[in-house]
Amino acid sequence: MQVVWAIFGSALNIALVLSLAPLLHGVMRRITARIQSRQGPPLLQPYFDLLKLLGKEDIESGETPGMQRLAAWLSLAAVLAVACLLPMGFGAPLNLAGDVILLIYLLTLCGVSTLLAGMAAGSTYSLIGVSREMMTMITLEPLLAMALVVGALHAGSLRLDAVLNGSVYMGGSVPWSGLIMVTVMLLSLQAFVQRVPFDVAGAETELMEGPLMEYSGPKLALFQLANMARLVIYCAVFAGLFLPWGSQMPFPLGWLLFWVKVFALVLLVTLVAATHARYRIDQALRYFASLLGVSAVALVLATFGY
Repeated sequence: MQVVWAIFGSALNIALVLSLAPLLHGVMRRITARIQSRQGPPLLQPYFDLLKLLGKEDIESGETPGMQRLAAWLSLAAVLAVACLLPMGFGAPLNLAGDVILLIYLLTLCGVSTLLAGMAAGSTYSLIGVSREMMTMITLEPLLAMALVVGALHAGSLRLDAVLNGSVYMGGSVPWSGLIMVTVMLLSLQAFVQRVPFDVAGAETELMEGPLMEYSGPKLALFQLANMARLVIYCAVFAGLFLPWGSQMPFPLGWLLFWVKVFALVLLVTLVAATHARYRIDQALRYFASLLGVSAVALVLATFGY
């Protein structure tokens, strides 16, 4: 019975992420347009864009087509694998198949696939985007790892069901390390989902999508769908770590409340993106480095139980 639930729950999470990610992207575009006094595209436009790209000819103009194909599939596969490990309104389907370390690995793999894509393309703009993505990952990915480790220290376990259940709260109170990490993750969420002002690797007005410049057709559709899904995934991780309230409610109330939290985080990301200008890469790196220092303090405090 446990195996059946794992398969069914994983399929359900994957289906939810694949179906809702473009819809949330459409909501973001509509809200952004309203804030900027524009009409904006139709709400379902992301679905139409993906279907159009999937129907186009798969042109390969990079230096290593095999690596380009691998990077496109790897990007989406890593995101969907994470979806199977996360509690999205109910228990994590593959909770016993992995732990916090695997979750960190898979989330990092999402960024690595972008690096592989840019290097396989080989164009000047792609390589500049790759260098920016690499510098960003070096300073940004440790923030997520520290947040999960802080949760694991407070939970006393690396199990996903223990960590992604508001583990930074001890007995209903908020320890100093948890309070610090909530602030750090809120300030860095925009960067994790690669939205303005931290979309420096793609930067369409400067690098014309950077690592993905040479991509078109189905492979571009895979990358775009993976990027849309990353927004849902990171919001789900944030909700599990820091917004556990209502997670024990019976189905479907707990499930509905989870997606309300995700939508609220998406709305926050949208408002920040619509009202801020893009940072330069040096500004972004200094910003991440300062958050990294603060996170190190939180990690030390969590080690001593604070």
